[in-house]
Amino acid sequence: MAESYTEEPLAAHKKVLWTGSMAHFIQDGFTDMLYVFFPVWQAQFALSFTEIGFLKTLFSGTLAGFQVPASSFARRIGAFELLVAGILVTSAAVFFLGYSGSPIMLGCILAVGGIGASVQHPLSSLLISNAYTGIHARRTALSTFNVAGDIGKLVLPGSAAYLMMQYSWMSVSHILGLFGMGLAAVIFLNNRETRPTTNVPEAKTLRATDGYIKWKGNEAFWSLSTIGIVDSATRMGFLTFLPFLLQEKGAALSTTGLVLSLIFAGGAAGKFVCGIMAVKFGILRSVIATELMTTLCILAMIVFPLHAAILFSPIIGIVLNGTSSVLYGSVPELVAEVRRQQAFAIFYTLTIGSGAISPSIYGVVSDFVGIKTAVIVVAVVALLTIPLTVPLKNKFIVKG
Repeated sequence: MAESYTEEPLAAHKKVLWTGSMAHFIQDGFTDMLYVFFPVWQAQFALSFTEIGFLKTLFSGTLAGFQVPASSFARRIGAFELLVAGILVTSAAVFFLGYSGSPIMLGCILAVGGIGASVQHPLSSLLISNAYTGIHARRTALSTFNVAGDIGKLVLPGSAAYLMMQYSWMSVSHILGLFGMGLAAVIFLNNRETRPTTNVPEAKTLRATDGYIKWKGNEAFWSLSTIGIVDSATRMGFLTFLPFLLQEKGAALSTTGLVLSLIFAGGAAGKFVCGIMAVKFGILRSVIATELMTTLCILAMIVFPLHAAILFSPIIGIVLNGTSSVLYGSVPELVAEVRRQQAFAIFYTLTIGSGAISPSIYGVVSDFVGIKTAVIVVAVVALLTIPLTVPLKNKFIVKG
């Protein structure tokens, strides 16, 4: 899908990157902010771990399931317009969480918020990928885009934890929801005159002549997507139940917020560093190294006392989130340009869908065998990614 701009090209590229990065900042920040709310909701509504996992699944499940429809709908109303509308919907959902009086209402609002968040990943990635034509420039831009998401994960969960020390969780949801709506307004006004527009005729040509991305001839893309499935399930499963693991170590809510903030701070650095590392040393070495370290670091978080776990948090953040930057930035290199939008939609649907389902599965495991055993299972599952790197051999330009 081609994009056209009304500004000088370099300025247009920067504006597209800023827009996508701000969308990633707020949507990923809201998504991971939920981890701070889960222990509070468990106490207020007497929820089991299975029910906590199901609440996460409702948000992430709708987020994943509506990505392909959102990608198609963007061809009619415009990618930029739909991106702003998605931020508004998710922000409104965060605002109305404060009026929830039951778990059922919580679940309904979270589902609506997930629908709003579904547009961000495929549309932001598409706009940025089309704005940067060179492989290295595109990979660097996508790494920057991913760092913005992790900064959101650092700022919003940390802000929520801090505000909950001063106000009720209902008031905190109102404050942060209004913040998201304000950011959506800023994004819209900043791009009002120069926003990119979708070339609809080209999209129709792709839909009529190109078909779906089949396995034959695209083995590397599907292998990359499968690695993303396992990696996302590991990350979401671990983060959903980390607050409860910390509670067993005696952590207060403010301490949990601090640990999450440190993990996401490490993740911001990890995504950028690992994205560059993939260019220098190759996809296979990068994925294998980060996944091995992920398993070891998760196991370490189980056995470490609370103070050691706090100090170790940035390190686990680097390896836990680093792989995703390698994977996202590799999608455009494995498919033809006309299939890029479809590839991003499929990739994000599979990976975020996996992250949506895994909390429910691990929630059931936790209710039966306990938090520590469930987290050990999460760590071991991460190792499944290593044999999946074989089809990626010699598929990338990895030097220079």
